Amino acid sequence: MRNYAIGIDIGTTSTKVVLFDEKGAAVAHHSKNYPLLSEEPGTAEQNPNEIYEAVVYCLRETVRKSGDLASRISFLSFSTAMHSLIAVDSEGTPLTNSITWADIRSEPYAAAFKSSAEAIDLYKRTGVPLHPMTPFFKLQWLKRVSPEVFQKAAKFVGIKDYILYRWFGDWVTDYASAAATGLWNLESKTWDAEALQIAGITPEKLPDLQPTTYYWDTLSEVLLKKSGLDQSVKVVIGATDGPLSNLGVGAISPGDVAVTIGTSGAIRTTSAAPILDTEGRTFSYPLTENLWVSGGPVNNGGIAFQWIHDVLQKDGYPAYEKLSAEADQIEPGAEGLLFLPYLTGERAPLWEAQAKASFIGLTLRHTQKHMVRSVLEGTILNLYNVYALIKDHVEGEDVKIFATGGFTNSPLWKQILADVFQTEVSIPEHTESSCLGAVLLGRFAIGETETLQEAPSETKQYEEIVPNKEHQQVYQELFVLHQSLSNVIQTQYGALHDFQNRHKKESGE
Repeated sequence: MRNYAIGIDIGTTSTKVVLFDEKGAAVAHHSKNYPLLSEEPGTAEQNPNEIYEAVVYCLRETVRKSGDLASRISFLSFSTAMHSLIAVDSEGTPLTNSITWADIRSEPYAAAFKSSAEAIDLYKRTGVPLHPMTPFFKLQWLKRVSPEVFQKAAKFVGIKDYILYRWFGDWVTDYASAAATGLWNLESKTWDAEALQIAGITPEKLPDLQPTTYYWDTLSEVLLKKSGLDQSVKVVIGATDGPLSNLGVGAISPGDVAVTIGTSGAIRTTSAAPILDTEGRTFSYPLTENLWVSGGPVNNGGIAFQWIHDVLQKDGYPAYEKLSAEADQIEPGAEGLLFLPYLTGERAPLWEAQAKASFIGLTLRHTQKHMVRSVLEGTILNLYNVYALIKDHVEGEDVKIFATGGFTNSPLWKQILADVFQTEVSIPEHTESSCLGAVLLGRFAIGETETLQEAPSETKQYEEIVPNKEHQQVYQELFVLHQSLSNVIQTQYGALHDFQNRHKKESGE
């Protein structure tokens, strides 16, 4: 019986391929890292052919590890990181690297457009915050700095589109990936004419649009030779990593909220219609044609803990576990020491690439234990600030949080999440939520399940974190301070950014 399936997650730093059984348990997997190319400030690119080879290699290795189970694989399904852009010629050969979401060289174009009269209208049509991460602005930047490449390009595509083209010879993209470009109209589910006009392209320069449930009935000859699978295996186009992570952790019912904290982070909820913010600070992407995932991404999650860990090194690196345990000795609120975690600029809730991190409230009483606790609290308070933008739209009487990511290795950090949100937190035992989400979407796409809610039993095993009611008042007060101080300081980020850049140049750095 063909009841096994493979999820492929094309991430920013690695590709992961996982084989799941019919209960949602992972039975074989393989992953491969690849570098992020950053040869000049603001650059964050990757070699698309290197990623293609990583996908093929991981798929082949996972099939090899599955042994006799390979004959029971029904389909492959994709998850992908959002906002990538590749210019390709008429033969499908890349003219650029894959420009990732982290590339901010189009920042001047985003800053100029955000102050225009068209800005909020574009957001309302596309559901994507105005930020240099989106291909909408990357196209404007590319047209200006590399006009010869812009003119020569036959298509502008994402990394998953490129891989599928090499397998099937078709330029197609799914609705979720299209939505993340800032060029897709969420109401008509077509490329937005005004956005394309501003970006300087026509629909013919973009892939054909398909729902996230679109699939190929059989493997192509190319994939047949490279994968080790038989030709009857289907390939589901899938969606993007954020919406699929919600599906993978089971956060798709009314009142469900998914929180992810890895290097960066995100908070998302699902609804029957897009949830838009009056000031354009949240995203809304489709999971299926009738289910939307809305929320906001943050730049600064685990990277903040990594930073304080590295700063506090003395005779070698103190273990993260030790730092977390020591910070647990400090009372909630860190005796009034606040941390704004904008070490790498910020997306939601500020959407300010020039934002800077800061400790506020330092006194002689504060120790490194206070600083560590403040960093952990600051990342969660920042996520709660994003949650406040969608909170009124979260459906259902009982809100439940599903949390994933590397932060779950810290008992203190998990408890802070529950205490700040004052909501029970469920942490799934499985870790590859985007891969699993791709498989669950795939089962729905090919008709193995009638609804997305039909999750297998293995996906419903959780660790439960109960909020401490005694900490509610202090975190409510701290959040108000955190939010107001962030708003005040935000007005000076541009001046501080300019000062830092000028003095870096003067010092020869």
